[in-house]
Amino acid sequence: MIEVRNVSKVFNSVYVLKNISVTFEQGQTNLIIGQSGSGKTVLLKAIVGLHDVDEGEILYEDVVFNKLNFKEKKALRRQIGMMFQGGALFDSSTVEENIIYPMDMFTNMSLDEKKERANFCLKRVNIENANHLYPSEISGGMKKRVAIARAMALNPKYLFCDEPNSGLDPKTAIVIDYLIKEITEEYNMTTIVNTHDMNSVMEIGAKVVFIHEGEKCWEGTKKEVLHTDNKIFNDFVFANNLAKQIKNIH
Repeated sequence: MIEVRNVSKVFNSVYVLKNISVTFEQGQTNLIIGQSGSGKTVLLKAIVGLHDVDEGEILYEDVVFNKLNFKEKKALRRQIGMMFQGGALFDSSTVEENIIYPMDMFTNMSLDEKKERANFCLKRVNIENANHLYPSEISGGMKKRVAIARAMALNPKYLFCDEPNSGLDPKTAIVIDYLIKEITEEYNMTTIVNTHDMNSVMEIGAKVVFIHEGEKCWEGTKKEVLHTDNKIFNDFVFANNLAKQIKNIH
């Protein structure tokens, strides 16, 4: 579980996050959604420590993450897996080398142990015999799966995915959504996904948090998405044709 308590973030005297409080549950996919510029990416980066918060606390279980020193934060980051937007693979490294990278940073495993773990992670995301290929030699969907495999490398308790479906066709996006959901439930991780994709919300949104102009404007489940009377949230959600169609069916 990760808890955000009364968190605010200021850039150039402007509040980009305003007194946000929310709890992200273990073993389920927690989605942060909102328009571009809403603050959702800043919130995700604040939770993982890429941005320092100006007010409030971020707790991993009972540990106040933003109050830890550098060494303590590094120890906790050993339990975090991160899938960056676009996959963010190293172009000059092979698929296998990309997955081994976090193990090089955070473990004393032997090379054979790292390769064995890399193979396990690749098999789990349904990729085999691609160890020695480079990112330029694989498809966009495969890149995302390799990025998930790398995020799994350290067997994390917490998984963060920033716009995992960006640049993917709808069919491949659904495959990635369900892969994230399956891994979350299988390893009982606390997973937070930052997205603007309403398809993802309706497919895997066990918990949905809507950020609008730096504030938490709504939270609930994917089922509750269709029945809220929050006008700002509805304006965002039902601009999407899929959500309109689902609402009409119900």
